Amino acid sequence: MKEAYVIKAYRTAVGKAPRGFFKFKRPDELAAETIEYLISQIPDFDKTLIDDLIVGNAMPEAEQGFNVARLISLMGLKVDDVPGVTVNRFCASGLETIAIAAAKIKSGMSDCIIAGGVESMSYIPMTGFKPVPNYNTVSKGKEDYYWGMGLTAEEVANQFKVSREEQDIFAYESHKKAIKALEDNKFDSQIAPITVNEVYLDENLNKNERQNTFKKDQGPREDTSLEALGKLRPVFSATGSVTAGNSSQMSDGAAFVMIVSEEMLKKLNVDPIAKLVSYSVAGLPPKIMGMGPVKAVPKSLKQAGLKMNDIQLIELNEAFASQSIAVINELKLDKDIVNVNGGAIALGHPLGCSGAKLSVQLFDEMKQRKLKYGMVTMCVGTGQGAAGIFEIL
Repeated sequence: MKEAYVIKAYRTAVGKAPRGFFKFKRPDELAAETIEYLISQIPDFDKTLIDDLIVGNAMPEAEQGFNVARLISLMGLKVDDVPGVTVNRFCASGLETIAIAAAKIKSGMSDCIIAGGVESMSYIPMTGFKPVPNYNTVSKGKEDYYWGMGLTAEEVANQFKVSREEQDIFAYESHKKAIKALEDNKFDSQIAPITVNEVYLDENLNKNERQNTFKKDQGPREDTSLEALGKLRPVFSATGSVTAGNSSQMSDGAAFVMIVSEEMLKKLNVDPIAKLVSYSVAGLPPKIMGMGPVKAVPKSLKQAGLKMNDIQLIELNEAFASQSIAVINELKLDKDIVNVNGGAIALGHPLGCSGAKLSVQLFDEMKQRKLKYGMVTMCVGTGQGAAGIFEIL
């Protein structure tokens, strides 16, 4: 079997939704400009060498509908030759696309693929504009198939006995780590700068435009504290423990990687960054979807022929503090290697982008630390989990 290599990996800064710095940037444009930046980092690259563009997206409608991947290809690559396909595994979509690309290259079907994800929660709300649950399914007592993610977070907190205090402490630490990472410029080299034309009203209520370029994540809060987090009310259950403060932020962002065969690696004369060693997905009861990594991680380790203590760094998507804590406890993860630069509670969770975004962050941090094996894992809506193991080269 052939090998597949990641040779470039970039993400945007993550903006808050729905009123953050990407509120005037369409998701197709956001993704296209990220890919343009990625391509610009490979000298004299012939874009017609790309066999496919695979884009993860969790709510593929409206401005991120119409098979948005093909539109992003046309807009970002500015050639007709590169097709595009949109993939949806909710929060794992961005990691799923990397796995599909690697599998196609390893099988010999392709030599060069751009894979990643994009999501604008400013433009398209959670669950989209017209969710229509199946009445026959719901009426038979399966309403949890359609539960909002917050309800599943409450269920996990109850079943796995995660207290409100534990959740708030976890959220506070996520912000602290993210603020430190920003202060240390940890993310600078991985971020594709994005320019936004902003429409606004001046003091005389006249319509104006201004241009800003964004390179820093917007989510981390220096002013947060345990006291402030403790004052927030639960939002999904009157007697619950899940608040806006200990949940991931709604966000906008894009992230993409280029994956190539060994033949293409030699042709381009570039150094590889990483390779995907294994990727696994798993199913579990939808009402405890947050525990997805507990089922997916062991499958991925077995597939890779590795043990948990071989993994030196982990990016665990912080959908909610309750499920993150429960996953860490159940898998007996070393907290010191999990989300070392903060997680989605502080940095944001742009749904279909997150798997690719976390991969980009993992590559960069592991390169800096000179580590070998790392993992990206997340829970996925409707009761799924995903986990990918990378080897840094």
